[in-house]
Amino acid sequence: MQFGLNYGVANSAGKVIPDAVRSILAAARGHRIDTLDTAINYGDSEAVLGSAGVAGFKIISKLPQLPTDCRDVEGWVRTQVNASLARLGIATLEGFLLHRPDDLLGPHGAAMSRALETLVSDGLVRKIGVSIYAPGELDALCAACHIDLVQAPFNVIDRRLASSGWMARLHGMGVEIHTRSTFLQGLLLMARNDIPAKFAPWAALWDGWHDWRREHAYSAVEASLAFVLAFPQVSRVVVGVDSLAQLDGIAAAAGIAPPARFPDLPQPGEVLVNPSLWSGL
Repeated sequence: MQFGLNYGVANSAGKVIPDAVRSILAAARGHRIDTLDTAINYGDSEAVLGSAGVAGFKIISKLPQLPTDCRDVEGWVRTQVNASLARLGIATLEGFLLHRPDDLLGPHGAAMSRALETLVSDGLVRKIGVSIYAPGELDALCAACHIDLVQAPFNVIDRRLASSGWMARLHGMGVEIHTRSTFLQGLLLMARNDIPAKFAPWAALWDGWHDWRREHAYSAVEASLAFVLAFPQVSRVVVGVDSLAQLDGIAAAAGIAPPARFPDLPQPGEVLVNPSLWSGL
């Protein structure tokens, strides 16, 4: 997302410039990172990636919300995916996810499901799936459409994917799991005194997180990654970077051995773990 938009509560550098994107992608190849996550709604991220060159990467992109006045769902979906492929300069997407999966549950849900499955049968997309905010969405979505891939938030203070039982269920169904929000938009990486005042209601949580890290001598990046990587059901961990130094630091931290036990932190409500709600704080 940082390649196409200014994004992240801890991002002070803004949108990544094209030369830096090329350097980051070259370093990613060196770190044996094989998958890039983008979306049609991420500004000009797809075009930036296409210009930089994505040979050798598996690309996941996401479909925006279906227009309310759409009369030809399959035609609209095909136009969107063809435009994505053209911007990226590739022939096939590894995955194509619904950015607004409730499109499967509305009046055009059946048509949307058929449109996505046709993309697979025509070889334009290898896997179809959904990007969700909360595991509770999956009950209806899995009944509405065949799903190959689910992207969901999961981190040390948002453990709903595991605690709800959905991580185990998806794995058992053969659904590929990609987790995001590893660093909660960078909030988990910020020094204790730098956390914005609007997050003060969760002071006990921040204190517990930083106290545990100091006690066990883990950096915030190391501890955040170690938690998610400790779950073998997770196929990919989505992280965002806005500099080469960040990528190198994340790659190094991913190789740190996990602790025997993670902190027992209070699990907050959705207002904290869902960044789309932060504007109301």
